[in-house]
Amino acid sequence: MYKNYFKRVCDIIFALIALPFWLLILFIVGPIIYFQDKGSVFYNAPRLGRNGKVYKMYKFRSMKMNAPDLRNEDGSTFNAEDDPRLTKIGKFIRKTSLDETPQILNVIKGDMSIIGPRPDLPEHFELYKGSERRKLEIRPGITGYNQAYFRNNVPWKERIKNDIYYIDNLSIWLDIKIFFKTAVSVLKREDVFIAEHNTSPHNDTGVGM
Repeated sequence: MYKNYFKRVCDIIFALIALPFWLLILFIVGPIIYFQDKGSVFYNAPRLGRNGKVYKMYKFRSMKMNAPDLRNEDGSTFNAEDDPRLTKIGKFIRKTSLDETPQILNVIKGDMSIIGPRPDLPEHFELYKGSERRKLEIRPGITGYNQAYFRNNVPWKERIKNDIYYIDNLSIWLDIKIFFKTAVSVLKREDVFIAEHNTSPHNDTGVGM
């Protein structure tokens, strides 16, 4: 009942309550992002959604325009505090997770949930093995089990296992625990960046994760 219906109702209610606060963030952060290098305020990142459907995930742009796309060995996007691609405001909004807040719009649209597995890149679809595609059974989330308890400290394949664990144990109480655990982690700024140097250049994308 909760997984198939009530969870979506909770998402809509929460997103609509949060929307005025996000608009305030937009009015403050948006002009700073723009005037720092006269670039776009948002970055629309293609991601895998429910049942493998690709959608545009909204983020505040944290990187310089036309920054190269660097990847870790597992194909995940490179993310480090000393990343030279980050703008000054970009480093701040990454540390505070403000760059993810535009995904409230994705929740309203129905692309995402407040709590759920973090979405993968479209090219990762072919890299799933065995039951790993089960990750796509539900809507991806702004935050999730991995982000609440591990942040950026576990490799991609381990994150998928945790995502499937979340799906198998999904309940309103688990979502509540993840929500408050995420809030604590964000306030403490725990493990926001990963120290990973095995990267490879790909096509220019403007920003990474």
